[in-house]
Amino acid sequence: MDAQEDPQRARRLAAWRGALRSLVRGANNATIRDRLDALTAHAPGAYDLDDWVDTYGDGIVCELERRVAGLLGTEAAAFFPTGTMAQQVALRCWAGRTGDQAVAIHPLAHPEMWERDAFSVLSGLRTVHPTTKPRLPTAEEVRELDEPFGALMLELPLREPGFVLPSWDELTAVVEAARERDAVVHFDGARLWECTPHFGRTLPEIAALADSVYVSFYKSLGGVSGAALAGPRTLIDEARAWRHRYGGQLFQQWPSVLAALVGLDRELPRLPEYVAHAKVVAEALGESLAASGVPWHRIHPAVPHTHEFQVWLPYPPEVLDEASVRLAEETRTTLFRRWHARGPGLSTTEVTVGAPGLDWTKADVADAVAGFVERLKSEQSKATGLESKGTVPKSKVPGSNSRTSGANSSTTEPKTPVAGASTDPQ
Repeated sequence: MDAQEDPQRARRLAAWRGALRSLVRGANNATIRDRLDALTAHAPGAYDLDDWVDTYGDGIVCELERRVAGLLGTEAAAFFPTGTMAQQVALRCWAGRTGDQAVAIHPLAHPEMWERDAFSVLSGLRTVHPTTKPRLPTAEEVRELDEPFGALMLELPLREPGFVLPSWDELTAVVEAARERDAVVHFDGARLWECTPHFGRTLPEIAALADSVYVSFYKSLGGVSGAALAGPRTLIDEARAWRHRYGGQLFQQWPSVLAALVGLDRELPRLPEYVAHAKVVAEALGESLAASGVPWHRIHPAVPHTHEFQVWLPYPPEVLDEASVRLAEETRTTLFRRWHARGPGLSTTEVTVGAPGLDWTKADVADAVAGFVERLKSEQSKATGLESKGTVPKSKVPGSNSRTSGANSSTTEPKTPVAGASTDPQ
């Protein structure tokens, strides 16, 4: 359903685009003209525009593949139209080499949540789960998995539980445990680009732990679409054959590839800055929500591992969405975007701190939170049929009691995310 068919969506998009200040700005915050203008402005510095367009993966596509392999320190890389295709091909190739169709993967990882069982339906793979906890598996859990598996797939960071990462020592231990099980290791690195500050390691050092790595060009780099699979040259050569069989050998891909090159030039160097400022914003949000009178809140992780994190509040998503849109319409400030239910009366939103949020100070966050909470209380009063009294009734707040209300409640652990709660598949 497009914006013209959905008046509420059209209203949201208009409010977000019209905001003069945005903490969070999504990819759908722009019109086609906006994206074309930006690409035209930045493309000349990314590639020779007098070169010929690509045909079935040559020219500019080869240049992007060479650049990605160089950035990750791998022998080769192949461009794919989607990450779904890239990872399915990678795991299919590894299964053929190991002779084991089982893939050890977290149940909240992208292929399990968002790809309509593509592993099993199209590639004959099956998945096993080392853990169901809202974090990546530990080395001990990998060692103790009670059935064999040919590949371990790790999503870095694991998005659904809050863009969470293990420590570097934990990651290396998990990889070693998989090797002990004679399994290959594949990294779902859709957001690998922003993991370097957390690990304190370079991209080649991180990629070297795995046998293959997938990266996205639009999640953190602001591209139009597209992904790359990187690894040993023999694997990538085989992946190209399967890419063709899966329908990924597109006639021309230069717009997506050009946007990816622009992202590597402009956004990749800034990601550490985004990660650092996300910590400032997360702290400011926590302090401001604690001072606002909302009955409970959670910033997760409290100190973000990347430039993305979750905010949890004890209100229905429709109430939070309306308060968010009203703030953008009435003050020309976007603080939050969409909210999603994670239980009765409990919702989360994702915050991604990028270039638009870099100039937000703690005072700016506090002012925006105050305006948001004012509208939130108004909308909750309408929803419950009660006059606004500065708080919501305790009967409406999950787990409301003296120990879970107020500022200190932000230490409460969130429940495992509900499948389907997020709406941004890769």
